[in-house]
Amino acid sequence: MNLKSLAKDTALYGLSSIVGRFLNYLLVPVYTYYIAAESGGYGIVTNLYAYTALLLALLTFGMETTLFRFGGKAEEDGSMVYSTTLRMVGLVALVFIAAVLGFLRPIAGGLGYAAHPEYVGCMALIVAQDAFQAIMFSRLRQLGRPLRFLALKFAFIIPNVLLTLFLFIGLPKFFPAHPGLEALWQQYNYGVGFIFFLNLFCTTLVSLLFIPEIRGIFYGWDSKLAGRMLRYTWPLLLLGVVGILNQVADKILFPKLIPGEEGMVQLGIYGACVKIALLLSVLTQAFRYAYEPIVFAGGRGKDNPETLRDGMKYFVIFALLAFLGVMFYMPLLRYLVTNSAYWAGLKVVPIVMMAEIFMGIYFNLSFWYKLTDQTIWGAIMSAVSVAVMIGVNVAFVPRFGYMACAWGGFAGYGVAMLLSYFIGQKKAPVQYDLKSFFTAFGLTLALYAVSVLLRRLLGLSYDSPLGWKTIAFMAGNTVLLAVYALWVWRGLRRPAKADSSSER
Repeated sequence: MNLKSLAKDTALYGLSSIVGRFLNYLLVPVYTYYIAAESGGYGIVTNLYAYTALLLALLTFGMETTLFRFGGKAEEDGSMVYSTTLRMVGLVALVFIAAVLGFLRPIAGGLGYAAHPEYVGCMALIVAQDAFQAIMFSRLRQLGRPLRFLALKFAFIIPNVLLTLFLFIGLPKFFPAHPGLEALWQQYNYGVGFIFFLNLFCTTLVSLLFIPEIRGIFYGWDSKLAGRMLRYTWPLLLLGVVGILNQVADKILFPKLIPGEEGMVQLGIYGACVKIALLLSVLTQAFRYAYEPIVFAGGRGKDNPETLRDGMKYFVIFALLAFLGVMFYMPLLRYLVTNSAYWAGLKVVPIVMMAEIFMGIYFNLSFWYKLTDQTIWGAIMSAVSVAVMIGVNVAFVPRFGYMACAWGGFAGYGVAMLLSYFIGQKKAPVQYDLKSFFTAFGLTLALYAVSVLLRRLLGLSYDSPLGWKTIAFMAGNTVLLAVYALWVWRGLRRPAKADSSSER
């Protein structure tokens, strides 16, 4: 495995992933400052975007991975694979838009947005375009064009950020002279609705910039190829749906488990604080963008077990480094959520971050069934995982609130990770460096425990004001982080031992 190539691509895709996530992290301070926690407005944003994530998994139905799998086969025409994929996803997206817009009011009423069906219609148009764009972004990754990938991500994020900043900071200054404008602002939940309208505008802008890639749809259509691709991808559809349910089912279920205004208030607090935990997902997504094409390309060679082993090792080591970095500097990172009324939810961050690490490990383990065309196993394991997560939410959210959501994700991803490892070792064994994994996890937990003890000795909490105690706390954490970084540096310098599994 070429570590330099992986690191380079991870850096480039990481930048694009950061750009993609930048909206969430830059705008969370704006949203939480201008949208009062007690209003439940941010709960609306969290809830609708959860539905969007689920619908995106349905509308892409695993075709991103399928594009890589079939496009990487020597006997297939890569351009035909791309054109056929684009046509299938595009057709599904068009049918979806027609269905939603045709039954907009009853759908909006069923989701709890009868007063604002335009929110639902707007999100439907967004997710349909996102599904179509997902195939074109995958094509850019397949062709090794990270710079164009990055440019198109910027084309969404820059206008969205600038327009949102104007919306919440600049627009209210015109209210005294234009009372009708203020009435419109209030009509759409004090600016919450405008978040969706701006997203639609910027998503459409990116679709227009994708015209060169859209032309690939005219290359042709191969019905036999489409049949083979659908047979491969239907388990990935199940995998994608249950996988995304692990991420968003809590946010979809929450208003039903705790109905009324209290549910939306809690959901808004949880949704805002989870954004800090999901800083780790930037690393996971960047690694996936760079790593997935390498693995599928390497599937033709003899070095695949070594690629999978090394990729897992690097992911675990650096994901745990990111976990420590976020937790150790929480007194600063908490200001991503500008309103201290939301800080009560910061206790979910370490739980959600560890769940994200489990999810990343599960993704790395998933290649055994993708490369052996046994994708049904992914669907089965993810279904078990989501059942665990939903069970925890249904059983404990009414009593413990959003803390149950955090532990539900932890349990769900943990189960998926363990199932994939043990079944994978039976079906397509890879000699992972378990000693390094357990050492990394043990060291991480030990250092985090020392940090928690230090925080308690100093009498600090998540909402303690900045002062000499918090400075001392972060200084001590810096020493702890240096200990982990030194261990990583020494481990990477140590020559890798030969692994007989790579020769099997």
